[in-house]
Amino acid sequence: MASTDSIIITTTRMNDVAQSCCSSFNGAIYDLRRLSVVHSRQLFRRRLFDSNEDFPAHLEKVSDEILRKCDGLPLAIIAISGLLANRERTEDLWNQVKDSIGQALERNPSVERMMNILSLSYFDLPPRLKTCLLYLSVFPEDSIIEKKCLIRRWIAEGFIRKADRHTIHEIGERCFNELLNRSLIQPVKTNKYGEVRTFRVHDMILDFIISKSIEENFVTLVGVPILPTRTQRKVVHRLSLQVVRKANSTIPIAGLLLSHVRSINVFGDSVEIPSLEVFRHLCVLDFKDCHQLEQHHLENIVRLFQLRYLNLKHTGIREIPEQIGRLGFLEMLDPRANDVEELPASIVNLRKLSSLFVDVGVKFPVGIAKMQALESLKQVGVSNQPSDFLRGLGQLKNLRNLVLNGLGVDSNTLETNMVRDVRNKAIVSSLCKLGTQNLRSLTIWDGSSLLQEPLSLITVEKLIARCSAVPQVSKWVSSLRNLQQLSLEVEGVKQDDLCILAALPTLLILYLREATRSNEKLRISGEVRFRFLRIFIYDANHRPVDLTFGAGSMPKLEKLVFEAFCVAQAESLCFGIENFPCLTTVRCVVCRWEEGSIEAAYAAIERSANTHPNHPTLEFIY
Repeated sequence: MASTDSIIITTTRMNDVAQSCCSSFNGAIYDLRRLSVVHSRQLFRRRLFDSNEDFPAHLEKVSDEILRKCDGLPLAIIAISGLLANRERTEDLWNQVKDSIGQALERNPSVERMMNILSLSYFDLPPRLKTCLLYLSVFPEDSIIEKKCLIRRWIAEGFIRKADRHTIHEIGERCFNELLNRSLIQPVKTNKYGEVRTFRVHDMILDFIISKSIEENFVTLVGVPILPTRTQRKVVHRLSLQVVRKANSTIPIAGLLLSHVRSINVFGDSVEIPSLEVFRHLCVLDFKDCHQLEQHHLENIVRLFQLRYLNLKHTGIREIPEQIGRLGFLEMLDPRANDVEELPASIVNLRKLSSLFVDVGVKFPVGIAKMQALESLKQVGVSNQPSDFLRGLGQLKNLRNLVLNGLGVDSNTLETNMVRDVRNKAIVSSLCKLGTQNLRSLTIWDGSSLLQEPLSLITVEKLIARCSAVPQVSKWVSSLRNLQQLSLEVEGVKQDDLCILAALPTLLILYLREATRSNEKLRISGEVRFRFLRIFIYDANHRPVDLTFGAGSMPKLEKLVFEAFCVAQAESLCFGIENFPCLTTVRCVVCRWEEGSIEAAYAAIERSANTHPNHPTLEFIY
């Protein structure tokens, strides 16, 4: 085949679809084989045990019997191993799981067999997790779903309740992680710290979830060709509108009883927006990415007195209705990525609003201190706000997550030094108050000058500074005794900076970026010791790395990342990774290199990784 030719691959579970594709393009059908016994065993054991952990001999026989019933189906193996991961490793318990799969499976076609195994995983879930899983049926097939968005929906629906000392969002995070650990959802995008940001649901698992949701009348799907509304019950609790056509599509909801609807989810920008007058018990309203939404559609929103969740992100609206302050139960409001310039004065009357997300240019009204339920607030464009508002921030005693932006000096404004000083003093004062109350996460954009002020942030566990280079690590950073994650940019890292950072007693994740190259050769030794650091990311900013690690410097380090560094000679890459006894991952992102040096550099790092007792995973990108 010529190098200019292309190949089209179509995947399907339906044989007639495959036949149709072949007849049009003279193609061939390739039937995916089931996994062999050896590969099935490898997949099963990899899901349950670490690579360095021996498989228990007493589980050999029962595991082979379980795999025989899975019949080489990868998703079945993943599902059953996810179930076993949450049980004790005893032969009796594993035999119970094996017997629960059922003898009838040996006579079933593969899809029925898969559904039976998924059913077993489903009924093994505690009630709260079952509900959280069923909720995924509101999303269209192949959706990439944001984790934080999903958790906020769960909370608004009332699926998750606050318990013990954990916040309701922490409980939601636990529920999400359990579904992830059971392999019922698949991560898509993770951040540089390994935290899942987005995920998807496997098509077959989604089919199972939809069947259960319809069986329990949990959700009504409108616009899905294979699920006409006439086959679903007439009393609607949750409505998912998925009509996608070129022209505005009339929603086929005739005959459906809508007075009990708790949530409306609109997907696609061609769906006709229904009148909201009949949805008097609505709790969740999600219009994200619905460009057909217009201002007049929002007129009846103020009548939805039970509304808790309102997502208007990326819809093209220009303003928030002034009467929104009447929604006394509203907990989440997101009007980002629109043309909204200011929030209405009545918004301060939303006494239960806990999450408010706006664009950096949006202006807040006076009276922010009345919103005592606020826990998450982002992004506050500091330069757009009056000093009274910035002082009021410090009175939000329940605020846990704050994102500040627009802290830099804008040369295009006529702002006097006096006004700017008053504003800076107001924000410093508020941060110091919040930092002794409940503030846990603070993100600062364009805030170099703010980070050089004497801040008091004792309660903060996560501090992220973006586009905010500082000449050195400020001394007040040493007071952050609860800090677990830090992202910082320094103009030439020096040994004294490392000493301050190493002394932080609870630091687990450190992202350190050099704005300009330091003249010092940096060494982290047992004397400059990061006792509990798990992840260290060093951004060299397109310069060589002049950093070495001594014995005992990071005794708990698991992941080491070097980003945006250039390679001059391979010898410069002998960092001393042999001194990390817990190391599992090494990642190097090279941005520049001299001719012939990249192969030698890779060989040097690979040699260090291979000689390490843990044989850490190596990722070398250039």
